[in-house]
Amino acid sequence: MAEDDPLLGHGRQIIVREDWLGLTEEEILEPGLPIVDPHHHLWERDGGQSYLLPQLLADTASGHDVRATIFVQCGEMYRASGPDEERSLGETEFVTGVAAVSASGRHGPTRACAGIIGMVDLTLGDKVEVLLEKHRAVAGGRFCGIRNRTAWHPSPDVTTNLVMKPPGPLEHPAFTEGARRLARQGLPLDVWAYHTQLPHVVKLAKAVPELTIVVDHVGGPLGIGPFRGKQAEVYPEWKQRMMELAELPNVRVKLGGLTMFVNGFDFHRKPKPPGSEELAKTWAPYIEPCIEAFGADRCMFESNFPVDKGQCSYPVLWNAFKRLTAKAGAAEKTALYSGTAMRTYGLDRLPVALAVDLRTR
Repeated sequence: MAEDDPLLGHGRQIIVREDWLGLTEEEILEPGLPIVDPHHHLWERDGGQSYLLPQLLADTASGHDVRATIFVQCGEMYRASGPDEERSLGETEFVTGVAAVSASGRHGPTRACAGIIGMVDLTLGDKVEVLLEKHRAVAGGRFCGIRNRTAWHPSPDVTTNLVMKPPGPLEHPAFTEGARRLARQGLPLDVWAYHTQLPHVVKLAKAVPELTIVVDHVGGPLGIGPFRGKQAEVYPEWKQRMMELAELPNVRVKLGGLTMFVNGFDFHRKPKPPGSEELAKTWAPYIEPCIEAFGADRCMFESNFPVDKGQCSYPVLWNAFKRLTAKAGAAEKTALYSGTAMRTYGLDRLPVALAVDLRTR
C-alpha cells in the first residue's frame, strides 16, 4: 500500500498551495546573475494544479534573472490517435506552440521552452531515428534531447513513472542500442533514476561513451517507503554511485529535484514553507559533493517545477542554490547557472531567431 499523505495529488506529487508558499518571502540574492532553468514541466490539471505558460512566467519573473528555460517531457498533450510511438509528438507540438508565444516577447523577457526535451522510446530499434527526425521537424531548432520514463523501485510505496513493464527501459536489452542511435543524432539523454538504479546508468554510460547522459535530480536519493527514516543508510550508497558516475566524462548532473515527495524531507507538512537557509543546509550534502566531483562544467542547477513547488517557492529555491555557491568564482557560477545547460543542450547553437541572450542587461 502506497504511503498516505493528504497533500499528495496527481501522480503522488505534492499539491501546490500558493497561499502556503506565500508565508515565506525573501529578498532576492544576486538578482543580476543570468539563469537558464534546464528542467521544468508544463501540464493541465484539475483543482488549480495546472502549470502552463502563465504560471511558469509568474515564477520566472519573481525576482531572479531567468533568461530561458528548457522543457522536459512529462507525458502531456499526447496525440489522441495515430501510431502509439508517434503520440508523444503531441507533447512536442504543444510545447513548441508555448515556446513561440514566449518568443514573441509579449509576455516578458524570459524565453520559455527555448529547449525541448521530448519522448522517443529508445527500445524501438529502427524506428528511433525516424521518430527523432519527426520531433525535430515539429520543434525546429528547439528540440534538444530525449528522456524516457525510467524511475522505478519494486516497493509499492515508491512512486514510479514507467509506462512499460517493470523494471522498465533501463534494463531493457534494446535500450542501449537506442541510446547509440540517439548519440548519432547528436542529442543528449536525460535519465531520471532512483539511487538504487544508478548502477544501470553507470553501465549505460560505459556502453555508449559517445552519448552525453544527464542524470536528473542528483541521482534520486530515496527517502520514502522502505527508505523512510534511513537517510544515514541511503546517503553513502548514493554518494558512492554518484562518484562512479563522476568518473565517466560523458555524464553530467542536474542539481535539484530534492523537494519531491520521493526524497522524504517533508517540508510540506510544516506550518510554514522552508527558507533558503534551511534548504541550503539540507541540500548541501548532496549538491556540494556533486559539484566537487563532476566540476561546474558538468553540473547545472534546475528548478524541477512545478514538482518541487509543492515544498518551496521559485525565488526561495534559487536563493538556496545561490547560498550554496556564495564562495564560487564568476566562471563557476556562469557554468552552474547557465553555461553547462547552454552547452549540453545546444542552446548556444540556436538560430539567431531563437537565440538566448545572456549579455548583461
